[in-house]
Amino acid sequence: MESTTILSHPVQLIECPRDAMQGLHDFIDTNIKANYINQLLKIGFDTIDFGSFVSPKAIPQMRDTAEVLAKLDLSSTTTKLLAIVANQRGAEEACQFPEIKYLGYPFSISETFQLRNTNATIAESLERTKAIQECCSKHEKELVVYISMGFGNPYGDPWNTEIVFKWIDALAELDIHIFSLSDTIGCANPDNISYLFGNLIPGYPHLQFGAHLHTQPHNWREKIESAWENGCRRFDGALRGYGGCPMAKDDLTGNMATENMVFFFDEMKQNLQIDRAAFGKSMAMALDVFP
Repeated sequence: MESTTILSHPVQLIECPRDAMQGLHDFIDTNIKANYINQLLKIGFDTIDFGSFVSPKAIPQMRDTAEVLAKLDLSSTTTKLLAIVANQRGAEEACQFPEIKYLGYPFSISETFQLRNTNATIAESLERTKAIQECCSKHEKELVVYISMGFGNPYGDPWNTEIVFKWIDALAELDIHIFSLSDTIGCANPDNISYLFGNLIPGYPHLQFGAHLHTQPHNWREKIESAWENGCRRFDGALRGYGGCPMAKDDLTGNMATENMVFFFDEMKQNLQIDRAAFGKSMAMALDVFP
């Protein structure tokens, strides 16, 4: 039974150079960004989270997202592009680009973090999500909602699995179909990962759930293994584990390293449709892109 499930739902790897870059103080040259993403496009990822249409005051590193997009070569790739937005204005801007397939919105179930990250309360964020979803529908884009602080928060805000389910219910009513549970501060553990995916995936068969896990070097495997064993097949990562959330900084906690995921899924005998030579070249290139 398990092998049938795996075959019918192949692993989707989402590479996140935007998440890797966004918190860096020194601005990465637009050409360097574009060259790096063009190299990533050769690997065969399902999706690349390449940039964001947000206030340059909030995330200065992403102020050139439209310029980067203009330099991308999409002529010989099946990889789709995702851009993060924080409000309706950003969504309307992103929707002007036919090259972008997905818009991503960070919907925090921590009131404190939602205010810090998007300057909105959770209630205001729900209204923003409605407006962004309407914009996506109008322009034939698909919205990916990131449930940030999905595994807990450090602010003392209420968190339990029922709160996660409550907001999934509310957001699914907006005809949103893709949700990524975000381990924003790296506090997920095998128990809550297993419980959430083990209940959400069979409980909402019409929805797709992904894992956007932030990890420390010693605990990456237990997190990805817990999500995998409980049915998750959509995984975000960044080469060499660079980045993380600039609004919830912890120098030891970064993105799930994509190379660790590739190693894990090779062990699981998954036939990842990726170009290994292009992957190796990208790994080497990342050392020059990131300080």
